[in-house]
Parts: sequence; structure tokens; C-alpha cells
Amino acid sequence: MQIGGSYGDGGEWKRMGTGRNGKGLRGRTDNYFNAFRVLSGVPQGSVLGPLLFLLFVNELPDWIVNSMRMFADDTKLWAEIRSESDSNSLQKDLDELSSWSRKWLLKFNPLKCKIMRIGHRLDTRYFMTDVSGRNELQTVKAEKDLGVFCTDDLKPSTQCIKAAGKARSVLAMVHRSFRRLDPEDFLLIYKTYIRPHLEFCVQAWSPHLSKDIQCIERVQRAATRLVPQLKYLSYEGRLDRLGLTTLERRRSRGDLIETYKLMTGKEKVFREQFFQIASNGHNTRGHILKIAKQRTHLDLRKYFFSQRAVNEWNSLPQHVVHQQLQGKTRQIGLSEGYEQ
Repeated sequence: MQIGGSYGDGGEWKRMGTGRNGKGLRGRTDNYFNAFRVLSGVPQGSVLGPLLFLLFVNELPDWIVNSMRMFADDTKLWAEIRSESDSNSLQKDLDELSSWSRKWLLKFNPLKCKIMRIGHRLDTRYFMTDVSGRNELQTVKAEKDLGVFCTDDLKPSTQCIKAAGKARSVLAMVHRSFRRLDPEDFLLIYKTYIRPHLEFCVQAWSPHLSKDIQCIERVQRAATRLVPQLKYLSYEGRLDRLGLTTLERRRSRGDLIETYKLMTGKEKVFREQFFQIASNGHNTRGHILKIAKQRTHLDLRKYFFSQRAVNEWNSLPQHVVHQQLQGKTRQIGLSEGYEQ
């Protein structure tokens, strides 16, 4: 059995498959079919293929000394570099990964492997070995990881610009496609196709600089002008008529909801990874789940989730914190005009 495929206009394969009596590719060029033998392959769209791949790479962390995180076929390896010995340890882990890939015939592509230095400017260089020899890994200042742009200064400015640009492109398409929108149609389109670009994984990159906050907010400001009958109202007036809130307020509210879930055990995450219960206990003000505020020296830590949500969480009254129903939890500290 052979699974067919075809070349595109540029001569690239469009499908890949395996045969029962051996593995192969079959494609068509100029109305002729040609079959080629390959070493390995899994039919695209299969359920078993990704599972077998995860089982295949599951032992990879056992080969290294430093920290590693894996997601599907994406692998991140990091170490705290304070001296040359730390750099050598990281290079040794890269050599071990190269050895593992040669042993199990799952080759890494050095051209797709990048190095990012965070918090130091030491002159470190790293290499990986493949069939072509020893290749130096490229050093980058920004890289897209699981849909979010990470930079070596850990500031969210790049992600804000990219998210706003993507949302504006969709907004322009909506503007060209719909000559007239009523509030109901606008809300459906905005919440489905535009706002998700502005809030994708926002817990990890929530902006704190005014320029980044405004970069995101300007997209919603422009979007609300698509409704003709609201065009001449102020931004706050348009939000009130549409039942929306500012994106900054949505992010703050989302932090409170996530904090509630962590502090009350509604998520299978150890809350000690983010928060510590205040040691002074329950006093005459506030509630019994007050969080201890850690001292910070850098804005990067100050505006991280486990820090930025503490003050607002501690200021909530007792009866709000102990609500058990999720519907009531959604009203923590914010107006009812917000819709999930």
C-alpha cells in the first residue's frame, strides 16, 4: 500500500505517507507518478503518530543536567550562567542532546536552534553537532515561543506591537467586508475575531508601560468606531453602550479570577509556586486569604502575575473572596458590564 501525494507549483510535496510493505512517498509531476523510499514517516493527521512521538522523546530530560521544558516537538534548555563552568555545563548538555539524536535517528536542526541571553552579557558561544559538522548556534534578541514573542529584556513591547498589528489587520478586513454594523453584530465579530488576538496568553505578557497599554487599547478604541450610531460618542461612552470595559480593566479582573482559583484550590496548581499566605493572619480588615507581598527590586518582578495581583486581592472584602459559585466570582471587584 502506498499513500499518494502531489507536487505543488514550486515542486514541493503536499502530502506524506507510509506504506504497509515499507515506507515511501508517491507524488506526481507532469502527469507521471513517482515513488521514493524514505527512512521514516507518519501519515499527517493521525492520532497515534503524535502519541508515539511523545513516548519516543519522553526520556530526553534524563540525558541532561540543567533545566528543560518540552512541549510537543519544541524543547527549551536553560541554565544560570555565573561562570565559565556553568557555560561548559550547558554546552555539555547540548552535546548530550546531539548524541541522543544520533543514537535514535531523530536529528536536531541546528539552524532552528537559537540562543537567548537574559540578564547577562557574557561572551558565551554554543555549538551543536550534526551530519554536516559542528555548527555554532545563532544568538537572538527576540523569539516567538508558543505564540508569544519573548525578548532578552523580558519586556512585553514586542508582543504588544505584534498582537496589535494582527488585530488591526482583522479589523481592516471587517471594515472592508461590512459596510454597516449594529451593536449586536459588532460584539459578535469583535469578541470572536479581534479581541482574542489582544488577549492571547496575556497572563504571561500583561503590559505595564503606558506606551504598551495604549498600543493595545487603541485597537479597541478604533474597533468601537465601526458602529455608526456610536461613532460620535466618547470612548467611554461607546464602551458603556456596548457593555464593554477597557482592556486594562479586563486584564486586572482576569488576574483576580485566576488568583481566586489558585487560592481556593480550584486549579490543580500548587499555589505556593505563586503566593504565600500572609503571616499576620486575619485581622479586623480584609479576609483570611490575604497574600504576603514580596519585596522586589526590578519592574520585571514587580509586574509579574504573582506580584501585580496582590494589592487588589488583599483589598477585596470577605464576602467576595468566599463566593463559591463561578458566576458570582466573575463579579470580583469590577462592574457587571464586563462579559467573559
